[in-house]
Amino acid sequence: MAGCSTTVPVKQKFPNATPELMKKCQPLGVVHGDKIAIDEFLKTVIKNYGLYYECSLKVDGWQEWYTEQRKNYETIKK
Repeated sequence: MAGCSTTVPVKQKFPNATPELMKKCQPLGVVHGDKIAIDEFLKTVIKNYGLYYECSLKVDGWQEWYTEQRKNYETIKK
């Protein structure tokens, strides 16, 4: 039984992240108009606050994890 051999070093690359996971958060909602009721303004602010922090934590956490894993992988491969 013979195995495959190569004299060329095989270099593995760390896989790239899916572009969808590397996207930044979408822009937040904007209140339009000259005269806005305070309750509509506050609803928009509260909704934006929640959406921003939810997305920010998810994206920042994912990107931090990916960056650390890639750095660890490249350190080991040297």
